[in-house]
Amino acid sequence: MALQITKTKGVFYIKGKLNSTTVRSFITYFEHFILRNKNTTINLNEMKEIDLDGLRAIKKLMGMALKQKKIFSAIGYKAEHI
Repeated sequence: MALQITKTKGVFYIKGKLNSTTVRSFITYFEHFILRNKNTTINLNEMKEIDLDGLRAIKKLMGMALKQKKIFSAIGYKAEHI
């Protein structure tokens, strides 16, 4: 399953796999929102898979947000595998 991103009430819902084949588009997509918004929240509840590259991508976006004095949050209580 490819990576799907939807937005509802200000929260981005990530569905599918965040791995080495999808991280580049994931980073590009969220860099835009981090730069233009004060707060960006992603929900990982529907993730099917995340590998080390996916975790590094989330870490990179968090670091970028910190440098820009913005907030980037990753939430999800059903994603025990992460």
